[in-house]
Amino acid sequence: MGTAAAAAAAAAAAAGEGARSPSPAAVSLGLGVAVVSSLVNGSTFVLQKKGIVRAKRRGTSYLTDIVWWAGTIAMAVGQIGNFLAYTAVPTVLVTPLGALGVPFGSILASYLLKEKLNILGKLGCLLSCAGSVVLIIHSPKSESVTTQAELEEKLTNPVFVGYLCIVLLMLLLLIFWIAPAHGPTNIMVYISICSLLGSFTVPSTKGIGLAAQDILHNNPSSQRALCLCLVLLAVLGCSIIVQFRYINKALECFDSSVFGAIYYVVFTTLVLLASAILFREWSNVGLVDFLGMACGFTTVSVGIVLIQVFKEFNFNLGEMNKSNMKTD
Repeated sequence: MGTAAAAAAAAAAAAGEGARSPSPAAVSLGLGVAVVSSLVNGSTFVLQKKGIVRAKRRGTSYLTDIVWWAGTIAMAVGQIGNFLAYTAVPTVLVTPLGALGVPFGSILASYLLKEKLNILGKLGCLLSCAGSVVLIIHSPKSESVTTQAELEEKLTNPVFVGYLCIVLLMLLLLIFWIAPAHGPTNIMVYISICSLLGSFTVPSTKGIGLAAQDILHNNPSSQRALCLCLVLLAVLGCSIIVQFRYINKALECFDSSVFGAIYYVVFTTLVLLASAILFREWSNVGLVDFLGMACGFTTVSVGIVLIQVFKEFNFNLGEMNKSNMKTD
């Protein structure tokens, strides 16, 4: 009996370890979905901005423009892809991969919106892609939260609850006091609102995926999982609606590429902070991988800065060669 119990315990432990380490096929699928979703999301701001510009020229609401609706549908498709990716691979990998959408959006904006993309912008696109590859190589390969019970425990953690209270207070201050007065003139106001809401959307998406596993498998705790899933769905829905509203407000007032680039950096930083507090996925990352991810994220951020900060500089390789010839 003792031997059988020990064998059962060992098997359960092995199963638990297996649940914490996704199969290579699942990781590859999650990565593929995350990359495609980031490219789709990269086109959303450009298409919505194009629809807003077209509607302003006609003197009508952007809700009547088909291009704006195409961008909105693309946003929905991208978010569904992110949801699937979050259920397969760690949050700290999926979120930074959104960087691939920034260069793609900048290239698309240069054609559809005639926004400038000079040689430094193209170099920034290359750096963003290279940084994303580094992030993939050094990302954590295991999950720190794999069951609904673990999720409930972490959601009620005083540190995470305190963090959410601070985020809520900041959102109320931004939405009701700062945004009405400074939103149309300061891009950081709308970006801060949308990024802070990421502290709710991404953990909610991850949590819904975990709760759905118990619901689909008809576990004894499936009723509790259903309640948790409904609560997280309500939080996710409210967060997305508010984000959607302020994203369109920002696109009415600011350059789509500038908004997309800054939004990526701020959103990613806050989401990684929320995920680190809630899921503690960083606990599975060694020093070398941590430094690798930090370097990858820095490379991506530098690439995004090159795309945006120097976009108004009107020069190319031909002009640089002419300048060098004159100097000689």
